[in-house]
Parts: sequence; structure tokens; C-alpha cells
Amino acid sequence: MPRNTICLWFDGDAEDAATFYSATFPDSELRAVNRAPADFPSGKAGDVLTVEFSVVGIPCLGLNGGPNFPQTEAFSFQIITDDQEETDRYWNALVGNGGQESACGWCKDRWGVSWQITPQVLLDALAAGGEQARLAFEAMLPMQKIDIATIEAALAG
Repeated sequence: MPRNTICLWFDGDAEDAATFYSATFPDSELRAVNRAPADFPSGKAGDVLTVEFSVVGIPCLGLNGGPNFPQTEAFSFQIITDDQEETDRYWNALVGNGGQESACGWCKDRWGVSWQITPQVLLDALAAGGEQARLAFEAMLPMQKIDIATIEAALAG
């Protein structure tokens, strides 16, 4: 196991989430399902306690800790995309599987985990600063899912 791992708290469905992430994103996999050796506050002996997985190469641990600590926007995965097809594919997978849309490229999956589906063209414009950043930022603000053509049109003037 890596020395630094993101731990995500789930209410009994860490394995379902890890399986979904592994099937949705490249360089992602479900590595191990660990069962509780004894009863614990949110489960019984033999229930799935933790799940080791990765999301786009980032090592994660899903902990079935119960309902006490729901996901918040304070943590999100940012997935950088190359084109609109890739942006649409990830957005539709997350939102279309019981998730919900938010603003400016953010959405949540059905487990409440927040995601930023962010096209590289937007990041490049923001990093350029100045007028390019302003134009791209203003074009992005009214969006839910990022539309690359709209960003590129704003940049072209």
C-alpha cells in the first residue's frame, strides 16, 4: 500500500463506488476488498470494511464508516480532459448514474463525492492570465458542464 492514500468515507457502499470509478476512468482499478474481522459501529463481522482502489493513478481507500460523515465539496477529484467527447463521457457517467450537476464543471456522483471535469483548454487559458483568463473565466461562470466550443469562441473574441 502506498505511504500516502486518500481515504473516502462511505456509508456501506465503498465497494460499489470503487467498482464504478474503476470502470469509468482510465488508470483506475479496484485492488482489494477487506472485510471486518469483528463487528464495528456501522457493520458486522464479514462486512466490507475498506476497499483499496485507484482513480486515474491516485491511490484511495474507501472506508465504510457509516452515515456520520457525508461527503462535502471540501474534497473533489479534478479530472483533466482533452476534448468535448471525453468531458461529456465522464460528466454523463457521473451525473447519469444518480449524481447531480453543479456549476463551473463541478458535479457529484451518487455517493456524494465531488468531481471537477475540467478541459485542458480552460486550464491553459486561466494559467495564461490577463485577458485570456478573464474571457475564459467569464465564459465558464454560467456553465454547469464545461462546453469547450464556448470557451474557445470566447478566447477567439
